[in-house]
Amino acid sequence: MLTESHTKRVLNLVSQKGLVRASDLKAIKAPRVVLTRLTASGQLERVGHGLYRLADADVSEFESLCTVASKVPQAVFCLFTALQFHELTTELPRQVWIAMPRGSHLPRLDYPPVKMVQMTENVYQAGVEEHVRNGVKLRVYSAAKTVADCFKHRNKVGLDVAIEALKDALAKSKATSDQLWRYAKVCRVTNVMRPYLEAIQ
Repeated sequence: MLTESHTKRVLNLVSQKGLVRASDLKAIKAPRVVLTRLTASGQLERVGHGLYRLADADVSEFESLCTVASKVPQAVFCLFTALQFHELTTELPRQVWIAMPRGSHLPRLDYPPVKMVQMTENVYQAGVEEHVRNGVKLRVYSAAKTVADCFKHRNKVGLDVAIEALKDALAKSKATSDQLWRYAKVCRVTNVMRPYLEAIQ
C-alpha cells in the first residue's frame, strides 16, 4: 500500500541524487508505482527509460553525461565529450561520446544520443579519471589521454581538432608533455603526434 512516507522517501532520494533509476527504490523499500504517480502529478520528470529527476530541477550542463553514466556505468567519456569536459573545445557535441571495451554493444538509450568508440582493454583502461557531478560518478579520460585519443581517431574528429586540443592542453596546463608522450605510446600515435608536440615545445 502506498503511503505518504513512500512519496517523501522517493522525493528525498531524488533531491539527494539528482537522477534516480527505478531500481534505486529497492534501497528505500518504496514501490516503483510511486515514480509513476509523482510523474503524473508533475513533481518528477522522466528523462529516459526508468530514469527520473525533480521536475523543477536546474538542468546542468552535465545532465546528459549523468544520464549516460547512470545507465551505462562502464562507459568512459571520450573524444568530443571529454574535450568539452576539459574545456579544450568550443564545439558542443551533438552526441555523447563514450568508450567501451572491444566487443561491447551500444547501449539502448532513449536520451541522449550516444556515439560509442570501441577500444582494446589497455587503451580503454588508461587515463580514466572519476568526477562526481549532480551526485553521479562520471568516468572521463584525462586531458592528456583525450588528446592522444583524438590523434588515434583523427578520422572521426579531424586532425585540426586533435592539433588544437594538443595546443590548448599545454597552454591551459591541463596536461604536461610527459603525460602526452605517455598516452601517445599507449595509443600508438607517437609518430603522428611527434611533429606537432616538438613544434610547440
